[in-house]
Amino acid sequence: MPSGLAPRRIVQLTTLLAMFALFTAQLVSALLPNVPVLIAASAAGLALDLYLQYRDPGLLALLGKVRFDVTVRQLLRDMLILTGLLNIDGIDPDREQAPLLIALCGFYLLHFACQAVAMLVRRTRTLPVVTRNIDVSALHPTAAPPRILARRQSHRLLAFSVPTTTGLLTTAATKNALGGLVGVSIALALILGGIVYLATWLLPKKRPLNEQQVMAWLDAWLADYRPTVAMYFSGGTTSAYQANMWLSTLGQLQGRPLIVLRERFMVQKIDATDVPVIVFPKVSTMFSLENSTLKMMLHPANAAKTSQVLRIPTIKHAFINHGESDKLSSCNPYAKAYDEVWVAGPAARERYALAEVGVEDKDIVEVGRPQLAPIRPYAGPPTGTYTTVLYAPTWEGWDGNPGNTSVVLAGENIVKRLLADDNVRLLYKPHPMTGSVDPRAGAANERIKALVREANAKRSGTRPGPEAAAELARRTAELDTLTSTNFRASADELERMLLQGAPDGEREARIAEATLAWERAYWASLPQWEHQIVTDARPAIFACFNEADLLVSDVSSVVSDWLSSEKPYAVANTSGLTEAAFRESFPTVSAGVVLAPDAKGVPALVDAVRHPDKDVFVTARADLKAHLLGPSDPPSLARFDAAVQELCAKADERRVRMESKPDGEIPSPRPAGAEESAEADAEDSVSA
Repeated sequence: MPSGLAPRRIVQLTTLLAMFALFTAQLVSALLPNVPVLIAASAAGLALDLYLQYRDPGLLALLGKVRFDVTVRQLLRDMLILTGLLNIDGIDPDREQAPLLIALCGFYLLHFACQAVAMLVRRTRTLPVVTRNIDVSALHPTAAPPRILARRQSHRLLAFSVPTTTGLLTTAATKNALGGLVGVSIALALILGGIVYLATWLLPKKRPLNEQQVMAWLDAWLADYRPTVAMYFSGGTTSAYQANMWLSTLGQLQGRPLIVLRERFMVQKIDATDVPVIVFPKVSTMFSLENSTLKMMLHPANAAKTSQVLRIPTIKHAFINHGESDKLSSCNPYAKAYDEVWVAGPAARERYALAEVGVEDKDIVEVGRPQLAPIRPYAGPPTGTYTTVLYAPTWEGWDGNPGNTSVVLAGENIVKRLLADDNVRLLYKPHPMTGSVDPRAGAANERIKALVREANAKRSGTRPGPEAAAELARRTAELDTLTSTNFRASADELERMLLQGAPDGEREARIAEATLAWERAYWASLPQWEHQIVTDARPAIFACFNEADLLVSDVSSVVSDWLSSEKPYAVANTSGLTEAAFRESFPTVSAGVVLAPDAKGVPALVDAVRHPDKDVFVTARADLKAHLLGPSDPPSLARFDAAVQELCAKADERRVRMESKPDGEIPSPRPAGAEESAEADAEDSVSA
């Protein structure tokens, strides 16, 4: 079990037991009755519920799954208080408790009415598309209503129940119904005022355009912007990096680029860019692209929803992947669904031929890896005291293959042998998904981190002065200002669309410059002797490449990208294959050292880095770089852009051919596609 998980579960279990104990105390004290215990248990129960709403909503979500949600809990809490009032001597049930019961029922009736109004407001503010970097003022967007009224019904009920519960408990203590009536009246006034205020967002002045009007606006925007090339992406919350790595390339292409997404949440997962972003949650709305000037789409990943966009006949599609390696996932049979498959160099072409997955050689285009431009080339052996080694293992993958990641079988051995060298500085950067499938990988990852921290505790030396930390803080603040959106807590999707309107066209360049300045300040703020565990989004993997003298990794795209620097590297072999078979199976290993699970080759590896005359792979790395990434001239970006223009030209040629055919000669695929789109949209609605 991962570190920290068991204590958290103990705390959650204790909290649940405390909640049920308070309800039990309420029940017993209401029946006896025992006024002090009733007051204490009722107040403590409401306070605990309020606390958990803000501090541990996940725990309350579990209660919701068994239908013990906030409404049931608060209703039970109030019912037990009313039961206690029935049993307390001195309170007349007919003259004093009956008005309280009626008023309390009115409060809950207004609560449900407020929830209904909130649903209407959210529905009107949920547009059929989501945008970023596009001026949406024509859609009449307005600021969102307060979150507690529009989206947080649990918080609203409990917050407005505070005066109700306080009043009822006051009646229990004083045996006077006035306190309860005052409390419930305050709650009624609060929730009624909230309903009236929330309903103003349904008035024409605050109401955005309807779905038909929004789609007409989008068609007009597409006609005005005239996009030519788009990057299409769909995925989960942790997969956005697959698209983000292509943003700089997309922004430098000729023509009018566009980013097309499918999940609403993904619009905020995409890094800073000046390229317009459109999210099409439904298939039917996405077909508006069919009549636009869009000629081609770039696909950095295969996804379930990719097949939906492939139905649009006017658009050509190229699969660009989010990294290349010798793994079978780099030769997915789904790739044959695209018009072209773009790869870095000849190695990938050969890989597809050997895989025999149906991708024809004529459809493969070598474009290099344009996003590798920030990686600095080899500048000779380390000149300082320390040799910086980057250990960047990949994750365990979905298929359970022990050769996917070295973390489980070899990670600790590799790290121990690196840490045993007093002149090695280790940068440990595990894959962000490590441990997401195999708990053993997560546990090994935590043990490796512990080894690094323990090694640091045994080291000491000079640290950079306070000016280095001050410079890092300044650069961090500058970069955060450029990249953060500073949304207020109540901002909803529509308000964010308004705030993230048309960019000035310089933001992306400013962020790139600020990022480089931040990276320099970051490394300068760290002592050269200190090992580092790098798990945050910053610094990125390429920044670690530039800092390191040596890479130790697994069979992954990290190795292919690293080769652009031509620096020494090693790959861990945890596949169970012999070294000869391992090298034959995975060509990216051919120019590097192969480490067995015991990692006994680490000392010799580090020694070869310090003494290039012992490095026998210098020529092999240069040859492998060309084989994997293609030639350096012309630059990769130029080749990539040329491929874009060529595929756009093919799309134009097809349109001309289709327009020249007599009407009715080619049956339109649209009706069938539209029918399937409606079914998919219905499924999406059910899922939502």
